[in-house]
Amino acid sequence: MIYILHVFYGIAMAYFGLISPGMLNMTVLKIRLHVGKTESIKFAFGAAVIVFIQSGIALFFAEFFIENPKVIEILKTAGIFVFFILAIFFFFLSRKKIESKSKISKGNYFFKGMAMSSVNMLAIPFYLGISIYLGSINKIIIEQPYILLFISGAAIGSFLLFYTYIFFAKIISKRISFIATNINIILSLLFLSLGIFTLIKLIS
Repeated sequence: MIYILHVFYGIAMAYFGLISPGMLNMTVLKIRLHVGKTESIKFAFGAAVIVFIQSGIALFFAEFFIENPKVIEILKTAGIFVFFILAIFFFFLSRKKIESKSKISKGNYFFKGMAMSSVNMLAIPFYLGISIYLGSINKIIIEQPYILLFISGAAIGSFLLFYTYIFFAKIISKRISFIATNINIILSLLFLSLGIFTLIKLIS
């Protein structure tokens, strides 16, 4: 059961971490609508491979931090600011208009997915922060083989999220502004709640 839970937490982390309509999601949506389902799935697989690598790097550092309790205390404090910054980030993102019209270049969409996912600078810090938080509340064990299960879950979760955009492409494209606004507001409130919860826990 504990193995399944690590996969589940990895899936949940990646799925909800990527759910906001951003660069990768909008690109996979456009490929589905303008090129085809097969190519959009290739793009999703490529992006998911990079998520596996990114979350693996994050867990490598998380393992180091967990083994150094003094660093963890500093990171818990820093985590509060990160949660509040993310809350503000998603709040302003909810007020931003989503541009859904752009040209899709030809080429190998698997490698395009890998390339675009690689330039997501927030991915590793996000996975690092969430994994340390989950480790600090004893939800995950940051050591092998649990790390492998967790990052495999992250790759699966990211692909499932991209496939959600592929499957509901026509519906999402028609209501993208409404969906983006509401998802980003929910994420803003979620990170605000996590920041407050972590602050209260640290003080107490």
